[in-house]
Order: sequence, then C-alpha cells, then structure tokens
Amino acid sequence: MKRRQFFKTAGGTTLLASTGMMNRTSAFPALLMDFYALGGEANLSKVEARYYKKHPDREIECTLCPRLCKLGDKERGYCGVRENIGGKYYTLVYGKACSIAADPIEKKPLFHYLPKSSALSIATAGCNVNCKFCQNWEISQVRPEQVQNYDLLPRAVVETAQKYRCPIIAYTYTEPVIFFEYMYDTSVEARKKGVRNVVITGGHISPEPMEDLTKVVDAIKVDLKAFSQDFYTKYVRGELQPVLEAIKIVHKSSAWLELVYLVIPTLNDSSDEIRKMCQWIMKEIGPDVPLHFSRFVPMYLMKNLPPTPVSTLEKVHKIALDEGIHHVYIGNVPGHSAESTYCPNCKNNVIERKGYSIGKIALKGGRCKYCNNPIPGIWI
Repeated sequence: MKRRQFFKTAGGTTLLASTGMMNRTSAFPALLMDFYALGGEANLSKVEARYYKKHPDREIECTLCPRLCKLGDKERGYCGVRENIGGKYYTLVYGKACSIAADPIEKKPLFHYLPKSSALSIATAGCNVNCKFCQNWEISQVRPEQVQNYDLLPRAVVETAQKYRCPIIAYTYTEPVIFFEYMYDTSVEARKKGVRNVVITGGHISPEPMEDLTKVVDAIKVDLKAFSQDFYTKYVRGELQPVLEAIKIVHKSSAWLELVYLVIPTLNDSSDEIRKMCQWIMKEIGPDVPLHFSRFVPMYLMKNLPPTPVSTLEKVHKIALDEGIHHVYIGNVPGHSAESTYCPNCKNNVIERKGYSIGKIALKGGRCKYCNNPIPGIWI
C-alpha cells in the first residue's frame, strides 16, 4: 500500500500522539491549551499551498520537496498534510499546532546561537520522510486528524512567545518543511515583533523554498541522517543529495547553520563514512559550521540496536577534529566534556555545558576571552 493510500484509509483509526504532545505542552497553563484545543477533520485548515504546478484533469504536482508528488483530485501527498482539492493544492495544518513547548535552545541543539535562551517550540503533524528511528513518530507519522491540534495562527504564536518571554520561535519536533506556509508566515510576523526564528529540519526540501525560507529565519539546524544514499533509501525513505544541496543553500545565506549526525551502531558509524562526510563539510561549507554527533537510543521501528557506545562517539568526534572541523560536539551524553565549546586556537573552554545547563561563558564580543580568537556564532 502506498503511503498516501494509508493516510486516506487510516482516518478511522485512533492513533493519538497524546504521550509526546502532553509532555511538551505541560509548561503551559491548562486554560491556554483548552482555549485553543481542536480535534477532528472538520478543524483542519484549507490554505492554498505555495509550491505546486497545475496539470490537466485537476491533477497537481507538489514542488515543495524532492518527492514531487503527482496527485489526482482528493489525494494527499506523502506527508499526509497537503491535499489536492478540485485541482488546487492545500495545506491542512496551517495554524494547527499539535505540539507546543518552551525549550532551552541547547536542546535543539543549537550551541552557537544565543546560549541560555528559551525557544517557543511548535510543530504540526506529518513528515515527508519515514525515519525508522524517529523519536517523535507519534506526531510525525500520522494524519493531522489523529492528533489533538491547537488553533494558533501566526500572530497567536508570536504573542504566546512574547507572553512567555521566549525571544525565539523554533519550528521543530516533526518536519517543518511540511508546514512551510505556516512557518514562513509566522516567521515574518515574528520579525516584526523582534522575535527570532530557528528551524530544525532534515533538509529534505527543494531549492526554491529553502532559498525563500532563509530570507525570513535566523538559524537552521539540519539533521544529516547519514552520508550514503543506501542508508537514506533503507532507513529514511528519502534522498541524500537534496539534503546536501539544502545545506549549501543555508550556508550561503545569512541564516546561521549547524549540523547534527545521529550515530547509529553498525549502520552509519563507519570511520570511512564519517571521514568522507567531514571532508565534504570542509570542502563545501568550511571548518566553522558546528557539527553535533548525537547518541542513538532505540525507539520506533529500530529497537533491535543498542544505544551508541560512548567510545564510538568519541571515535567519530576525533575523526571530525582531525579532518579540520573546529567545533565538534557529542550529544545525548550529559556531562561529557565534548558538550562544551572550546577555542580552536588556545583550546580553552569558552562555553561550559552539562546537559542543557550552561556554566561559564568566556566570550567577549564573540571572541575568546583568553586569546581574542573569533568564535563563530550568533551571540547577541
């Protein structure tokens, strides 16, 4: 069965994402959540999508992501949240957030972007890939009808961020590409109010929308799932090359860029693959883009593998440093020394981290306090 057929036929099945969602919304008063709470197909949006082509016989072709879904009337794209209705293509999740939380920016992780800041984090249901190791599968791998949604239009998102003193809005948890119009309009509204925008994405997006997005957001963290097409085919159901192109587009823009690589035992942790990736990074985007190696934890459809050994993370960390990347981190290992930021010149610790907690910050004007070497990032 094709995924879009599943989305059309699974509507009668109750697959609520309540566990993950309630954990994220717990920071907000119940009154706020009750006021905005919505559910069911009748409450989906019907806002015309921005990236698609019309074809004869009311068929359309989505151009938002590399899948280029070709859809007949009343069919949805692979993501499950965009539908052809009478020859026009609509997003069904505009203003329909299914997950809302205030997170430390370090959780994203973004380590060189406004340390100690809080980000109002939002997501809608849906995704345009199918990672077998997804940690948010309860909301990413379902239809929007199957989760509880909160009616938050762009202005309301910005007002909520201001109310809870979050200087940043993060588009995260699922795949922001699939709620592009909602994210874009919210980012424009946020900038009017001095609120910044960051995107946490797998980067499976077409060049034009990615270029457009970089003009209205301030930072983008891309999850590079592996450095082989074979891995993307088997475990992501996506394409590697468009992700690499997206990374280059972000790097050339004014948006701050960081990369994350989830290290999965036996699948994407070979020294050869890591070295090739680091060499590509050095050639295409340079040594100053932070690279995070995150520890894999078994979940979703990949519970047969153990957590990543710390020794493996330390091995790939060393490879990246040896290849010349300046800022390399180990994630999901609280208390590890490689959580902190070190000056590549004098080697002193300039931002001390333990988990999501920040200790000393030895920066002055974006430079190392000890040797005056510039540390790339957005610090104010």
